[in-house]
Amino acid sequence: MTKVTIIGATGSLGRVTANVLLEQTDVDLTLLSRSAHKLSDHARVSKISASVFDTRALKEAINGSDLVFVALSGDLPKMVQAIIDVMETSKVRRIVFISSYGIYGELPGQNGRVDSILKPYRKAADKLEQTDLDYTILRPGWFDNSSDISYHLYPKGDVISGNTISRLAIADFVKEAVLHPDFYLKENLGMVRD
Repeated sequence: MTKVTIIGATGSLGRVTANVLLEQTDVDLTLLSRSAHKLSDHARVSKISASVFDTRALKEAINGSDLVFVALSGDLPKMVQAIIDVMETSKVRRIVFISSYGIYGELPGQNGRVDSILKPYRKAADKLEQTDLDYTILRPGWFDNSSDISYHLYPKGDVISGNTISRLAIADFVKEAVLHPDFYLKENLGMVRD
């Protein structure tokens, strides 16, 4: 049975992704969040209420996973380093990490300038790219609650035109990554609605 770990499971993106995976696949989920105990029970779900900096809990959540999905906010460089360390020691390789568009100054009008609020997202992405993990870094635009699951992917270095993406579209991408293990490996992709 395929196992997926969602780190940041009580956030809006973590919740939508968990629901899509439960409804559209037969994977088992491990949900890690400081308030995971507030999530609904499900036969295919294990919940771990802990911080990403709780190494024991993080190891328990990641051990044996086929894919780790990370949708966090906060001190992203430190959080990503903690996840990288546990994944490497646990021999878990596949990670899909949510960053943000604009971290490379790739939006029209940015002209290469990166706002200070985006710099932690960039540092976290840089850390992942320096590993041997099988990463996919997604740099979505502004999330919305649309039911539109269409999206356009922009390779790192391309200018991104567009600015919104539905949470469902991101969850659908994660589902495809779960079902197709080679889906966009070692890629860093901007993601906005078609």
